Amino acid sequence: MAWAVHAYTASGAAVGFLALQAAFAGDDQRTFILLSLALAIDASDGALARLARVKQVIPWIDGTLLDNIIDYLTYVVVPVAVFMRPGILPAGLEWTALGVLIASAYGFSRTDAKGMIDHYFQGFPSYWNVVAFYMVMLGTTPMTNLIAMLTAVVLVFVPMRWLYPSRMERGRMAIVLLGLVWAVMGMVLIAQLPEPSAALAWASLFYPVIYTAGSVVFHFSSND
Repeated sequence: MAWAVHAYTASGAAVGFLALQAAFAGDDQRTFILLSLALAIDASDGALARLARVKQVIPWIDGTLLDNIIDYLTYVVVPVAVFMRPGILPAGLEWTALGVLIASAYGFSRTDAKGMIDHYFQGFPSYWNVVAFYMVMLGTTPMTNLIAMLTAVVLVFVPMRWLYPSRMERGRMAIVLLGLVWAVMGMVLIAQLPEPSAALAWASLFYPVIYTAGSVVFHFSSND
């Protein structure tokens, strides 16, 4: 069972590579379907790993390292491929998306990237898949996208504590249920590509807004 869980986690690498192919091909629908599948794997493999006691059964395989390798591909590399497509960022400034790769490499390598007691992410948790998703779904201007992307790059280095939804001690059920509603809205938007509903896309922002506001509250309350 432990080996099966590791195989399940590792399958995210194959899914991520297929998403990268789709991003380079300009196929938004296939890209986000595959990124959604990668997100589902990432959201569920931790609970399965704890259930199967993988650390005790296969101690020579570092599941956390395996997870981070795949997360860097699916949360960072694939979205950057989306950012660098014509029309997403201002013409001639597509290269600035490379800063996402560098900043996130730093973020992923931090020994304090994840709080082990309070369970949080230190600095912007590289949700570049979500950033890319809204750039496409909202059809925001290249300059708006550039400002949003660079702001998030800076936040990678800001020592703010961001919520870790699946490991929260308080309010986990509420944030997970809201996340499921958001996921359903996202799937509808992906199904509507290449012409997603603008109203639904804006409405779905409720979850990123709640998550960000909750993270700010968590950061300051945990520092008291």
